[in-house]
Amino acid sequence: MVQEKKLVQDVSGWLRVYDDGSVDRTWTGPPEVKFMAEPVSPHEQFIDGIATRDVTIDQNSGLRARIYLPEEENPKFPIILHFHGGGFCISQADWFMYYQFYTRLAKSIPAIVVSVYLRPAPENKLPAACDDGYAALLWLKSLSKGESNEPWLNTHGDFNRVFLIGDSSGGNIVHEVATRSGFIDLNPLRLAGVIPIHPGFVRAQRSKSELEQPESPFLTLDMVDTFLALALPNGCTKDHPITCPMGSFAPPIETLSLPPLMYCVAEKDMIKDTEMEYYDLLKKANKDVELFISTEMGHSFYRNKIAIDTDPVTAAQTGELIEGIKVFINKH
Repeated sequence: MVQEKKLVQDVSGWLRVYDDGSVDRTWTGPPEVKFMAEPVSPHEQFIDGIATRDVTIDQNSGLRARIYLPEEENPKFPIILHFHGGGFCISQADWFMYYQFYTRLAKSIPAIVVSVYLRPAPENKLPAACDDGYAALLWLKSLSKGESNEPWLNTHGDFNRVFLIGDSSGGNIVHEVATRSGFIDLNPLRLAGVIPIHPGFVRAQRSKSELEQPESPFLTLDMVDTFLALALPNGCTKDHPITCPMGSFAPPIETLSLPPLMYCVAEKDMIKDTEMEYYDLLKKANKDVELFISTEMGHSFYRNKIAIDTDPVTAAQTGELIEGIKVFINKH
């Protein structure tokens, strides 16, 4: 008789882990939210001014990315390399919550967005997702040197204006990839700026904002604790350098060679205190950083299409975030 597998962990409706090591990422929360976690098929014809395609970056590893190309007539577009969120454990580049925001961003700037399909934990523990992000940047470098070819990027991309952007845990990957890139020669590619949006910077010890700010659909204490426990290397705490770059286990910020930053924080984010701790260290180290605060908003609010469509404040703050990113990119 086959023994039935037992549920070990269930994380806020997003993820279930079983005793045999298998993982189920079927959404089990409110059904009206499910569409945001549904994949959107690529379309190489322009829809609302954007075409998308999926490409394989590395034939050996199977690493892939989704490319968003604006329809506008422009000799060359800046390139935004995007790392999605999900606590390193859930979500992927083709989910609707990313599609609805990054199509809009690509069209608004206009810019080409390259969104990486990151390997998820716990099947692929950290630093796997960071390695994927770094591999994607090196792929862009190979395109810039003519060693590889991707028609949309080689025809329309400006490799002198490459930016990193990441949502939530993707913001951690932005920091990690930017840090690594400071030790190598990317020429002729230029990393012009980085944009961590509500990065998942935390400590093992609870912060005041974690204890006081309300939870949101995109961030609960259960998600912070369990996703990171599943994602971090065995035996590590949230004080690991990937999740706590401001901590004692991480290289000091002042020793890092970082490009200009647009650092995005939500006023009512549960992890705002530790996010601001990182910002304060950037300022203290005299890094080129602009702070962008979304007032009255919670973690990853701009990915919540329901709130954008039904709440004028969320809609306005999402518009302001897009405009802020546009101004930053146009400046660099």
